[in-house]
Amino acid sequence: MPEAQRTPAAPLLDYVLNELGREIISGTLPPGKTFTLHDLSDRFNISRTVAREAMRALEQLGLVSSSRRVGITVRPSSSWAVFDQAVINWRLGSPTQRRAQLLSLNELRTGIEPQASRLAAGAASSQQRNELVELATTMRELSRSGRASSQSFLEVDLRFHALLMEASGNEMFAALIPPLLCVLEARSRYDHLPVSPGDRAVATHEDLAAAIASGDIAAAENYSRALLTEGEHSDR
Repeated sequence: MPEAQRTPAAPLLDYVLNELGREIISGTLPPGKTFTLHDLSDRFNISRTVAREAMRALEQLGLVSSSRRVGITVRPSSSWAVFDQAVINWRLGSPTQRRAQLLSLNELRTGIEPQASRLAAGAASSQQRNELVELATTMRELSRSGRASSQSFLEVDLRFHALLMEASGNEMFAALIPPLLCVLEARSRYDHLPVSPGDRAVATHEDLAAAIASGDIAAAENYSRALLTEGEHSDR
């Protein structure tokens, strides 16, 4: 059997892991499906060592379990490591999983970000407060110059929301930055999702930054909630 096709830049283990991860997430390999290391070796033309490493990585993500008697068994979604970046990306990449993953990410963000903004208004350093204002100003400038749908705008937006979490002073909130920002990146990655923020959303970013900069705890929380509510009905 010829070696599995992959790009030269993709190490073989990563390629095998991504293929199996996508198939499990999408349901192509359904829960309860079993296979062996020998099956993986044959399918991908890989050594048992590489097959075993892929199996162990999938086990750590909760996608499979293994036993000497049965082999490798695909596990249900209830066992998945749902905060892991690989699992999130595989779900976003699957047409059958994308909507549910975006909904979960939005609900998580709605529950966390307003509280992070409230905390940031009280705990942020002077440098963080200044940077938030500068980022909001940059977003306004990019929007006025017609670059609200650009990669540059997205990068500023991602940094703005990451900084909110960092400035909260809560290390567990900060650890949620990667999954929480996935929802913003997804809007640019998939064509059917809106990518361009409206003037109201940009203005709310400015108001939120100003509230945090001035230490207005209640206003920061309210503007954060408003921004998330606008995101459900507008472009961001």
